[in-house]
Amino acid sequence: MIAQAKNIQDRILDIKYGRVKEGLKIDIPEIDEYLRYKQGNFNVLIGHANVGKTTVIMYLFTIWAIKHKLRFVVWSSENTSQSIVRKIIEFKMGKTINEASDKLINETIDWCDTYFKIIEVDDLVTYKQLLKQATQIKDAWDYNALLIDPYNSLSKDIGLLKAVGGHEYDYQVASEFRLFAKKRNVSVFLNAHGVTEALRRTHVKGHEYENLPTPLGMASVEGGGKWANRADDVICIHRYTSSPTDWMYSHLHVLKVKENETGGRCTPYEEPIRLRMAKNNIGFEFLGRDLIHNVQPIQKLEI
Repeated sequence: MIAQAKNIQDRILDIKYGRVKEGLKIDIPEIDEYLRYKQGNFNVLIGHANVGKTTVIMYLFTIWAIKHKLRFVVWSSENTSQSIVRKIIEFKMGKTINEASDKLINETIDWCDTYFKIIEVDDLVTYKQLLKQATQIKDAWDYNALLIDPYNSLSKDIGLLKAVGGHEYDYQVASEFRLFAKKRNVSVFLNAHGVTEALRRTHVKGHEYENLPTPLGMASVEGGGKWANRADDVICIHRYTSSPTDWMYSHLHVLKVKENETGGRCTPYEEPIRLRMAKNNIGFEFLGRDLIHNVQPIQKLEI
């Protein structure tokens, strides 16, 4: 299909006159300047193993569910459904399950079930099988976003792999994730690990985090820079787990924002969004503010 000149003209004028709908905010300017939720985007989340990527993204999902009433489907092969739900409800409650009453836990689980569906990972699946399942769920339960966590846990489609080879295979998968996001208006979040060589890169002598592993760059993901090429937005989640003073801070480096007109931009070099882990790991703080329990819900979703 050839793009219609009139439609293109209308879109350009929308940009000129500020009529483009912006990505959804958290209503904290220091975060909203860089990070937005955008419907139908293909987002790649990158980071070393064990830095808390899943925890951070589930926290953001919980904020967006509370504030904007977004609904999420989660496929996570490295976490049980029980552990994911526990984390969501502890974020929502602002207390551990040991501190909460049974009544509050039951109420919050009901809330969680309204906004989250967790896919049980009982067997290996290919990306095609996962997208087929995601499509079936979309038809039955109109969700907004899908988390695939992580990419390297998906089984390879052997037929496609033999036909095109490893490099083109990843390009094909990335393209199909992107098309799924656009065609079904689902924001896809893909969690990806770094290559082995990236694990050896450390900050230079004299740096604030001397000798500690550096955050991943877009070319340091398993499969290389093709993921950043296909993605709308790329976010690196990093934590200096061996730092004696800053191990509790999660650093969010926004590395790519495809459309600045809808809000958000790349974080400055070595100036990430820094989220401080709350006591008992029941959430995060930013500049001393509890993000979830200062968030006010809206009455109507606008995306």
